[in-house]
Amino acid sequence: MSVLEMREATMRFGGVIAVESLNLEVNLGEIVAIIGPNGAGKTTAFNMITGVYAPTSGLILFDRDGSKEMQTITGMRPDLITKLGVARTFQNIKLFQEMTVLDNVLISSHIGVKSDVFSAIFGLPHYLKEEKAMRERSMELLDKVDLADEAAELATSLPYGKQRKLEIARALATKPRLLLLDEPAAGMNPTETQELTDFVYKIRDEFDLTILLIEHHMQIVMDISDRIYVLDFGKLIAQGVPEEIKNNERVIDAYLGVADD
Repeated sequence: MSVLEMREATMRFGGVIAVESLNLEVNLGEIVAIIGPNGAGKTTAFNMITGVYAPTSGLILFDRDGSKEMQTITGMRPDLITKLGVARTFQNIKLFQEMTVLDNVLISSHIGVKSDVFSAIFGLPHYLKEEKAMRERSMELLDKVDLADEAAELATSLPYGKQRKLEIARALATKPRLLLLDEPAAGMNPTETQELTDFVYKIRDEFDLTILLIEHHMQIVMDISDRIYVLDFGKLIAQGVPEEIKNNERVIDAYLGVADD
């Protein structure tokens, strides 16, 4: 069952075609990777899915609740797409650096708040009850990603690997159905990379997630992915299971045979 579909999705910037007629499908519970050289269009594809860019043409469809009725999210505002159940992280970690670990997660939790601004300003009972529930759930999230002991610490005080976990926890606070991870292993040492692989499996299973990721670290891609899409100069040049991609001559020529930048 499809959770996400891109149908002939194209993104032009003036005369430059960043992504051309991309057809992509992510099924329930899968971990799917998008790979390709720098400038291949991977992040542009993510930005179209999450509403940062409205595609020049084509459709993007999302199943928000398992009803099998795909809803178009093409060109929808990012905040509305997040509320539907799509969350993402970034290649360069984007945390609120001067806030605590707990407050970083709490901010994302507020996307589901039902109380209005008036209730928050005057501390009305239903808002206080909702705020308490969000704080408890945020602590539960931190516990599940092994960051509960650092809840009161500043985000900047965490080592790199834990900052990446915090960014993912913040995404999980929006209660996503689909999680997009943009180069989650970037900047990690081998130990952190292995821990990340285990961590992705863990959150996929515990939170019933479907995951779409961009990653340059080929060992992670081959180990973790159910299926892989390969982009080159904005075009899809191959798709398949890891073994098929590993042995695809066109992919080897375009990407796998070239050392990472």
